[in-house]
Amino acid sequence: MIDPRLIEAVETLIAAHSRSGHVPLIAIAGSQGSGKTTLAGTVATRTGAAHLSLDDVYLTRAERDDLARTVHPLFATRGPPGTHDLALLDRVIEALATAGPKDRTLLPAFDKLADDRLPPPAWPVFAGRPTAILLDGWCLGATPQPEAALVEPINGLERDRDSDGRWRRAVNDALGGPYRALFARFDALLFLKAPTFEVVLDWRCEQEAGLMGLVPADLPAAGRARLAGFIAFFERITRSMIAGGVAADVAVSLDRDRRVTRIDGL
Repeated sequence: MIDPRLIEAVETLIAAHSRSGHVPLIAIAGSQGSGKTTLAGTVATRTGAAHLSLDDVYLTRAERDDLARTVHPLFATRGPPGTHDLALLDRVIEALATAGPKDRTLLPAFDKLADDRLPPPAWPVFAGRPTAILLDGWCLGATPQPEAALVEPINGLERDRDSDGRWRRAVNDALGGPYRALFARFDALLFLKAPTFEVVLDWRCEQEAGLMGLVPADLPAAGRARLAGFIAFFERITRSMIAGGVAADVAVSLDRDRRVTRIDGL
C-alpha cells in the first residue's frame, strides 16, 4: 500500500505547477525497488496524468552493442546514463505537452526479457491532453561527481572491468551533458531516498521473488548473486544520490521497509 503522504506530495507538486496552457512535468526518482514506478502510476491514474518511465526509453540492444564496441564494453548493459534514448523521450514529452483533447500519443515500451525496445505498434497510447506528465527513473536529478571522486573504483565491477575509469567517466559526462539538459525541463522532482545502498539489493530481490511467485527468502542464491552483479552498475550514482548528489525539490526518506520517515521540501 502506498503511503497517502506520497500521493499527496506528488499531487501537490502538480497543482503548484499547473497553469493555463502548461502541462507540468514532474519527475520521481529513487533507487531500484523504492516504489517510484508504482507511485507514478497510481498518481497518473488518479489525476489523468501521463506516466512515462526512463526504463522504457533505453537504447535498443543494437545501439547499446554499438556503444560497447566504440566507447566501452559496459555500455552493453542497460541502465546507467548513456544507455537511454533521450531524443526519443524529449519527443514524447513534447508531444504530450502540446497534445489536444483528441490527440493520441504513443508511449515507448521496453521488453526487459528480450532486452530490447518493443516496436511502435506494441506501444501503449495516451488519449487526449494529460493533466501532467509523470516521469520516473532511478537517476533523475542526479548530479555529476567531481573528477577526484572518479579515480578510485568503488566495487568489483569498476575494479575488474573499468580499471582505467573510462566507463565511469563517460557515464559522469553524460550526467553533466544530455541528462542535465533533460533534468532542466522538470517543473519539480521528488526523490525517494533509500536509507543505505545495501538495502537496494534486498528491495531488488523482493521484486524478483515476487515476479517468480516466491517469498524473498526462497529466491535462489544464484538469483541474488546475479542481481548483486547487476546493481553494481548503479552503485556509484545511487550512493552519490543518497549522500546528497541529487537536485530534488522534495526528498522523502524511507526506512528499509519503505516506510516514510521524513519528508523535506513541502
